[in-house]
Amino acid sequence: MFDSLANRLQDVFTNLNRKGRLSEQDVDAAMREIRLALLEADVNFKVVKTFIARVRERAVGADVMNSLTPGQQVVKIVLDELTILLGKTPSRMVLGSRMPNVIMLVGLQGSGKTTASAKLAWRLRKQGKRPLLVACDVHRPAAIDQLEALGRELQMPVYRGEGASAGDAVATARDGVRHAIDNMLDVVIVDTAGRLHIDEEMMGEATAIKQAVKPDQILMVVDAMTGQDAVNVTSEFSKVLDFDGLIMSKLDGDARGGAALSIREVTGKPILFASEGEKPSSLEEFYPDRMAKRILGMGDVVSLIETAVDTALEDEISQWDEERLKKGQFTFDDFLKSIKQMRKMGGIGAILKMLPGAQQAGLSADSIDDKQITRIEAIIFSMTPEERANPKILNGSRRMRIAQGSGTTVVEINRLMKQFAEAQKMMKQMSGFGGGKRGKKGKGGLPGNLPPGLFG
Repeated sequence: MFDSLANRLQDVFTNLNRKGRLSEQDVDAAMREIRLALLEADVNFKVVKTFIARVRERAVGADVMNSLTPGQQVVKIVLDELTILLGKTPSRMVLGSRMPNVIMLVGLQGSGKTTASAKLAWRLRKQGKRPLLVACDVHRPAAIDQLEALGRELQMPVYRGEGASAGDAVATARDGVRHAIDNMLDVVIVDTAGRLHIDEEMMGEATAIKQAVKPDQILMVVDAMTGQDAVNVTSEFSKVLDFDGLIMSKLDGDARGGAALSIREVTGKPILFASEGEKPSSLEEFYPDRMAKRILGMGDVVSLIETAVDTALEDEISQWDEERLKKGQFTFDDFLKSIKQMRKMGGIGAILKMLPGAQQAGLSADSIDDKQITRIEAIIFSMTPEERANPKILNGSRRMRIAQGSGTTVVEINRLMKQFAEAQKMMKQMSGFGGGKRGKKGKGGLPGNLPPGLFG
């Protein structure tokens, strides 16, 4: 989402870093470019004005102007102010002591509210909670069916209105909480109705549900692709419901991303979660500093490592395998496991967004096609178990047979063999297995058990 903004800002910083000393004119020129970049990203103009004023005031200070690396100092200032703009420090959803805790989700139709409800339930279950989804969107056709389908997929209980409460959102919410109490479920997530725009009926119903179930948390789901309209809608919801925090959905879209940069400053409400993708695991806690670094093209290694560790924990590796891999005894079956883990982490595109310097190196989701990964899998699946375990036996005739079986060429087989040899070397250099239970990061390698040859 922030690719265009990141590229514009990188150009500004590159020009600053080329200068040995900065004058006020240099700073002013850079501020003009940053201002344009933010406005083109659909950031609220008042937010841009305040942001630029704060950055300029610090950038023309003596510490920066007399520094040996003034360009880097300006980058640091922009990073600091961008982090403050996004929330300075992470805000967390705090559940109350009562049983069950009630979380109410609100937002416009199409914001991803129903999907966010299911993702939040999945996240809470991973934390040891027993959530119940309550379908209170009685107006949108098939909304209840959608939530039930998500519930079945995630093996999550869903409550829908029955009898007298069917079609009555307030009664359904009240009965859903009672159902959770009767069944010893400790969290209730209420998925409310949305509209295409704010109207009195929707806000009245949301207010009535709030009064009926007295939620511990009210979260508003905002579609990050709606731009400035998201800021205006959030402000209106805040006046009526006084919600506690925000879930930014669809951050993986191709919109300009200005809503994410504006919403905290304009509304004063914290962004608690951000969602990129359709997978249940794509709902993550929002870290302002990490997002700021990604916007400035600095990557987000911490999130990448956390994702790799979480993925690896789902796929426990034996002590024997860990010791074997430390010795560089890396097989094509291990290579396949690496690809499987990478897919669980969101694929190459998601990983590249979090790798520092990926953009500057020309690496992007477009430059490395997922079809390339599929071809690698086809090649490995065309090998015999013996060949996967001992690639040294892959002579010319075997490689030709594998190429025919996988619909590829011998040239592609040879290229994969080179990548595989690099992966073996990297495994030998690692002090610990990156994708294993310890979640360490190998020296010179990528976080997690990722096939390094895919990036080289």
